[in-house]
Order: sequence, then structure tokens, then C-alpha cells
Amino acid sequence: MLVTKQFRLPDVGEGLTEAEIIEWRVEPGDRVGVNDVIVEIETAKAAVELPSPYAGTVTELLCAAGDEVAVGAPIITIAVEDDSSPQAGPEPHVTAQQPADPPEKDEHASAPAREPVLVGYGPAHTQTERRPRKTKPEPSAVAPSTQTFLATPPVRKLARDLGVDLHQVTATGRSGRITREDIHHLVEQRAAAPNTPGVPRDDVKRTPIRGVRKHIAEAMVESAFTAPHATEWVTVDVTRSLKLLERARADKAFAGVRLTPLCLVIKAALTAIARHPEVNAKWDAAAGEILQYSDINLGIAAATPRGLIVPNIAAAQRLSLREIALTLTDLIDQARAGRTPPERMRNGTFTITNIGVFGIDGGTPILNPGEAAILCFGQVRRTPWEHKGRVRLRGTTTLAMSFDHRLVDGELGSLVLRDIARFLERPDLMVLHQ
Repeated sequence: MLVTKQFRLPDVGEGLTEAEIIEWRVEPGDRVGVNDVIVEIETAKAAVELPSPYAGTVTELLCAAGDEVAVGAPIITIAVEDDSSPQAGPEPHVTAQQPADPPEKDEHASAPAREPVLVGYGPAHTQTERRPRKTKPEPSAVAPSTQTFLATPPVRKLARDLGVDLHQVTATGRSGRITREDIHHLVEQRAAAPNTPGVPRDDVKRTPIRGVRKHIAEAMVESAFTAPHATEWVTVDVTRSLKLLERARADKAFAGVRLTPLCLVIKAALTAIARHPEVNAKWDAAAGEILQYSDINLGIAAATPRGLIVPNIAAAQRLSLREIALTLTDLIDQARAGRTPPERMRNGTFTITNIGVFGIDGGTPILNPGEAAILCFGQVRRTPWEHKGRVRLRGTTTLAMSFDHRLVDGELGSLVLRDIARFLERPDLMVLHQ
């Protein structure tokens, strides 16, 4: 006997309450198996593919692409065989838990069904309803007019091409005829006074503030106006680090590994943080405590088509240089493809942003909320530099570190930045501090 099951939108990230349906991968009538991808959603942090918790036949899609859906709201129904288990087949990535609201009972079912949720996501604890799909407001209709426009077909075509409504054109031609000059005059008025009330704008692109962009804005405002920022700068001769990278790339152990200067910056930062663990911390105002972490969950700012996101490498201090390079490549590829797993977006403790890839020397980075420091890595370029008593062309870069002055004072911030710079100038010293 077939029983219809509802799959509710799971909590796919800390503190997230809603997500947008990006694309359905199934349609009513399709057969699906357990863990088959059925839908792609976008949260405030990343795009996520959701697998099916059931094996059966899709009966109904309860929301459409573009809908914003609250966590816990049903999104799809699937007809499954009525047996003793809540779904057919094994579910290595899915667990069955009691949902916040009692599941609907089938009149033929012998026992109440349990609502499955994705591992690590958790069930919703409040009754929520799906938000109505947002639609663009309908343009106000222009009241029918009995006015007859005197304009030749070429002039009417010009008006259409330039997006000009003939209702708004003041005719200056003979017998009230609209001329080409009248059309161009109105276009020039729009350009000269783009914000004049009543003058429509056809050259404005409007983008809804939601998803990753909304999260970035909220996080940056929270950080800038909550944590007192202090920023320090240092310019470093990284010639020896660049030579070390060249030797490593030629080594068989790094064959097929994408080894970049950022990998050494990460290694230097991890070594410096290990020497000064107080910077790997969080100011918890609600609890009145400073939380110092043992693991360094290193966030890497990544530019993606959906905006800037900061996935992190969990327990990065345990990785070798080769493992850092491989993990970094995987992290960036996932971020650009919009496939960053939710677990990589949680619990970051220190962040590095690489603006050097854009040809920028330096900047003043803003802290990620909940972190005590962020390091900005500028471009590496050859500049005149004093070396062994002579001025030579050397590879240099600028590092800038912003920190939360509530728990990181000037001395601690300076020591951390100094050590990162020293390890990049003399990468051999990192071996002594492992």
C-alpha cells in the first residue's frame, strides 16, 4: 500500500530560518531513491543540494523555483510503500527523528510515521508556514487615452527603440506632430535629471537583496558596529618563500598539487597562531566570557558568482603543506561552483582574505562576526628592497591584520602579525616552531 510522505525543509546551517528554491531536479511522477538529489536551494551562506529521505514516486512539488521557504515547511510529497520503516532502503546520510509537529497520518497506516531529517541539520522546533512566492510588482497600467498621436512610422519606431512613451512627449511639429527632435529632447531630459519624480527610468537594473548577498551585508554591519576594529600593516620580503615554492613544485611529493603563495601564508598564519593561541578566540558578550579554541578553523574568503563566502578548513593546524594545498583547491572549487557543504560554513575562528589575486596591495579587512582576527594578503610583486647592504629587486607583499580590540590588544596583535611576516621572510623558521 502506498503512503504519501512529506519532506520538510531541513535546517542546513546555524541560525538560518529560510532558504530559496533554486532548481527542482525532479517532477511529479519521477521515481526517486534514498539520497537521490531532488532540489537545489540557496541559503544565506551557500547553495546546497538536498537528497531525498525516501524511495518512491514524487506526487507533488509544494513550492516553485524562486520561492523563499521557511525551515520546517513541507516542500515535496513522495508516495512510498507502507512498511514498518519510515522509508525504503538504507539511509547512510539520513536519520529519522520526531518532527516538531506530529506527521499526518494515513487512514490505512497502522503506526504513526516519523519525520526524517538530514544528519547534522536537525528538525525544526516551531510550526512554520511557507512564505508566498515573491513577485515583482505589476507595472501600473496606463489609462486608455483618446489622444491621437501625429507621428510618422519612423518616429514611432525611434520612440519604441529608445523606450519613450508617446504620452510623455511634447509635440513641437506642425499641426501637433511629434518629431525626432521631440523624442531626443525627452531622452536628454531623462539623462540630465535621472531622479526627477514622474520621469520613468528604463536604465536601472534591480536586484533583490537576499541569499548570500543579504547575509554578507548583515554580517558586515554587525561586525563593523559591534567589534572595535584595529588594523596593523607590514610589508615583507617573501623572496625566500617564492624560491621554496619553486623547489616544492619540482618535488615529486607535490606532483599534481596546486601550490600557491597563499598556501605558505596559511602555513605561516597557523604557525603564528599556535605560538599565540589567545588570538584564536571569540568575545561572547551574552555569556560575559572569552572563548579560546584549541582547533584553528581557518576561513578562506572566496569570491563566487553569488557573492563573497568564507568556508573554513576545520582543524587546519593538523595539516601538512601538501594537505593544505589540496584542501584549499577543493574548498575554492566547491565555493565557485556553489557546492560548499554547510559544515564548512560553520564555526570559523580565524580568516584569511587574499586580495592580491585582484592586483591589490593591501586593505583594511572587516572581521567575520564571532572571530577575533582576520589577515589580508596583498599581491606579491618585485620592488626595490635593501638586502645584504645593497638595493635589489625582491619579491614583496603587504600583510594587514584587523583584530577585535576587546580581546586582542596592540601587543598581541603586533606579535601575531610580526610572526606571520617573519615566517614568510624566513620559511625555514617554521620548521623550528612546529
